[in-house]
Amino acid sequence: MHSMKGLFITGTDTEVGKTFVTVSMLQQLASRRFKVVGFKPVASGCSGSSQELRNADALALQAASTIELSYQQVNPYAFEPAIAPHIAAQQSGRVIELSALHQHYAELEKLNPDFILTEGAGGWRLPLDQNCYLSDFARQEKMEVILVVGMRLGCLNHAVLSAETIERDGLKLAGWVANQIELDMPDIKSNLESLKHRLTAPFLGYIPRLNDPESSQQYLDLTPLL
Repeated sequence: MHSMKGLFITGTDTEVGKTFVTVSMLQQLASRRFKVVGFKPVASGCSGSSQELRNADALALQAASTIELSYQQVNPYAFEPAIAPHIAAQQSGRVIELSALHQHYAELEKLNPDFILTEGAGGWRLPLDQNCYLSDFARQEKMEVILVVGMRLGCLNHAVLSAETIERDGLKLAGWVANQIELDMPDIKSNLESLKHRLTAPFLGYIPRLNDPESSQQYLDLTPLL
């Protein structure tokens, strides 16, 4: 039977480089001849007409997938305002449903990819409505989790809290990536060593400030995920 691996890429916060890392992972897995699919369940900050809303992050995942996907398959819930998705959903009279996300995910599984990389929105506890979080979707599908640590002041606290919560939720933290987002962060090396000491999951790499995900492949080692 074909074995598919589902990975959920979350971050220590919003704007820490989840898309950058997810695209880089898709590209590296594709270069190893794996069939890969990128999935962005929920996205706000989309542009276009109300019928044709598009999100730049989701488009990047679509382009990096080795299986041809429609935009709707990559990003079923797209909202125009660049605000928390559950608030954007309320404002547009929509409800983000876990059952619908499960159906979308099941359709992707039917395409027989080797990996589905699901990019979260914001951090681990992103609300979908009053009672539900995007992390519940990761739990529902029993995904393994990759944590993108945005390297800036305060990242140690955010990283440790996120890792503890992911594991308390019963999911495997399959690896973590340090992504440099604060250009002049003092003592980067010492902070990196502190993270390596406190996070027990495999360290997949440190990415310095870059503009192109393809050039980041050399900084990631995905061997622990294979």
